[in-house]
Amino acid sequence: MGPPVQLPVGSATISVKLLNPVNFGPSQINRFMSPPVPGLETFPSVPSFSFLLGHPSGRNLVFDLGIRKDYQNYSKKVADYIPTTKYKIDVEQNVVDILEAHGVDTSTIETIIWGHWHWDHIGDPSSFPKSTALIVGPGFKDAMLPGYPTNPDSPIRESDYEGRDLREINFDDPGTLQVGKFRAFDYFEDGSFYLLDSPGHAIGHLCGLARTTSNPDTFALLGSDICHYAGIFRPSEHLPIPESITPHPCYMHSETSFCPGAAFDELQRRRGRQPTDTLYDMTFGHDVPLAIKTMRQLQEVDCNENVFVIISHDATIRDGVEHFPASLNDWKAKGWGKALKWAFLRDMEVYWQENGAMVDEHTIQT
Repeated sequence: MGPPVQLPVGSATISVKLLNPVNFGPSQINRFMSPPVPGLETFPSVPSFSFLLGHPSGRNLVFDLGIRKDYQNYSKKVADYIPTTKYKIDVEQNVVDILEAHGVDTSTIETIIWGHWHWDHIGDPSSFPKSTALIVGPGFKDAMLPGYPTNPDSPIRESDYEGRDLREINFDDPGTLQVGKFRAFDYFEDGSFYLLDSPGHAIGHLCGLARTTSNPDTFALLGSDICHYAGIFRPSEHLPIPESITPHPCYMHSETSFCPGAAFDELQRRRGRQPTDTLYDMTFGHDVPLAIKTMRQLQEVDCNENVFVIISHDATIRDGVEHFPASLNDWKAKGWGKALKWAFLRDMEVYWQENGAMVDEHTIQT
């Protein structure tokens, strides 16, 4: 089946560099998705990605900021909430510290883009020069302003935006584009980078779509929290699990006898789900039905082999690609898209170990 979404054609590209300033966990899976997978209750440690985007003109953007190193200095509402998560938060540097340590002049950062306003994505914008603008998604200003301390219940601080241009993208403006079913905003007006309206998880949620190469066109889709886990949008009717997964999801452990496809099929059969149903259903978000609708739009893009979908908390990508200051632009030539597409299935290895005999028996009978 061919890709159901026609991606925009163009020649302008933008450099994409992944930063992972923080890891945190353990994350309780049943808070975010269902039905359960036996043997898989937590994600021990997940990342929260940021991206440095470099335009050939010299204009630079940062997409998402992870968790600020002094997270006790978030707004009071957030600072009081964090201890209740029982997360171990491993963060020693803000994004701005990482950039400066590698010789990036932060005065060249034109804009920070918040994929959304949750605490594990907003970092500390006040650490950037006031000349750096802050972009947010639709509905943000009405829902979030003023920030703390003027509004004691706000999850953001006034210092996050004070003294800088706070710009809310309006996808109803004339000239708004369409990428598949996503409303899109062409940031540089040259097709190198689009902001995608991706509502549901949070008010004003945004994704980014960066053209990483041209002729052939390849893209990196910066998903923020459009989904918390690859198994929420994979597989799909557009992208079934292949009969043979190469490389093996556990390719780092060459001695494994784990068969991810057989384990997945058996689990879905036991749960009354189809082979093209996702491993999990989404259960967490501001508007879950809307978030699910947005996830379906993502599935129509994800099946294109020229799109590398990177969601913020994907540990398989954290462990499988090169990080800043290296570039992600050659992701397809380096095989990262193919190698990591089904890497989340390695999380089912415990299920296989506990149910392998049952899986083998059912496979023989069928």
